[in-house]
Amino acid sequence: MRAVLRNGEFRTLWLAEAQSVAGDQLTTVALAITVYARTGSPLWAALAYAMTYLPALAGGLGLAQLADRYPRRTVLWSCAAAQAVVVGVMAIPGTPLVALVALVVLARLFGAPANAAQNALTREVFTSDELYLRSQDIRGITTNLAMLLGLIGAGALVTTIGVSWTLAIDAATFAISALVIRLRVARRDAAGNGDDPWFGAIRWVSGQRRLRVLLGLSWLVGFAMIPEGLAAPLAEEIGAPPEAVGWLLAADPLGFILGVFLLSNYVRAEVRRRVIGVLAIVPNAILLVFAVDPGLVLALTALALAGVAGAYIVTVGATFITWVPNELRGGAGGLYRTGLRVTQGVGAALGGALAQLAGSATAAIAIGGALGVVLGIPLAVSWARARRGGDPADPADPDVPG
Repeated sequence: MRAVLRNGEFRTLWLAEAQSVAGDQLTTVALAITVYARTGSPLWAALAYAMTYLPALAGGLGLAQLADRYPRRTVLWSCAAAQAVVVGVMAIPGTPLVALVALVVLARLFGAPANAAQNALTREVFTSDELYLRSQDIRGITTNLAMLLGLIGAGALVTTIGVSWTLAIDAATFAISALVIRLRVARRDAAGNGDDPWFGAIRWVSGQRRLRVLLGLSWLVGFAMIPEGLAAPLAEEIGAPPEAVGWLLAADPLGFILGVFLLSNYVRAEVRRRVIGVLAIVPNAILLVFAVDPGLVLALTALALAGVAGAYIVTVGATFITWVPNELRGGAGGLYRTGLRVTQGVGAALGGALAQLAGSATAAIAIGGALGVVLGIPLAVSWARARRGGDPADPADPDVPG
């Protein structure tokens, strides 16, 4: 990891992303609190919260392709500057609720090409596959920590200094990100051709068997999301105190951070690629322990271990981006990220439906884990066969345009 952090461009991108992620949590929590305070409606508060995710889904397939058509540094700092302005307007006291929701949607839309540019630009910064994978480990750890700290601090900030100042802090994080990226990251020409078909990256990925398998492996994360959507009923069912809901929600991301650290420090990149098919099954297999109605300690242990195994997703994402031609990485990365978001949301919704049908949160989690294992086994087999068929990073591979 020290070798990665010695790269000045990466340090700039890394720190800018970390503070922006933490700032995003401030906006999300501040919006939910504001909507609930003004309407008194849990439904409207939940809908406002959901609206913070919808733009990322839409923009991930369309706007992400701007990261291939224009210089990625320009896309990144311009989007950060635009988000600073939009969130700054949200910080004006007395802004109507409808305007607040519309502005947060606009801010998240700017986030789609920014995320695509960040992912593709990080791959350009490192010529070494090994260093690039370590850089994604660092980003995975930092992003999860920033999200946790942002969510923990958001409520305290809103209570202490108010919604407007909290949003102003978020606007400042975007402004700082835009400035340091503009000053500290080297300018590169656009990777793609502006005349390329708009959804050309998506069509190209759909024709690559290995990349389709990687997408499938990433979508297995959706089943591992089921416990998060059922944290409150799960705590009640296993006889845990109300404060245990927070512990149950924190167990997975904390385990994930540990898993990424262990993989990054003790497992070579090639070994990680070789075993990701098996590792993708493990998080869901661990959830089968909920079939025995675990107590709080066993539930927390299982969720933490599932998070440790879930660190495989960093290797999946890094391999996917590496095996896509540079000129298509923005659009392809948007497809990958959107698929991940959709499956996470679907997984949480599926857990609720299963719990409703089974009448038990623990049973729903165990069923979801079993489904993940059943679907994961053929994907793991497909991954093993795909690897035996050749490495797409090899220019001689017929699946890669020469």
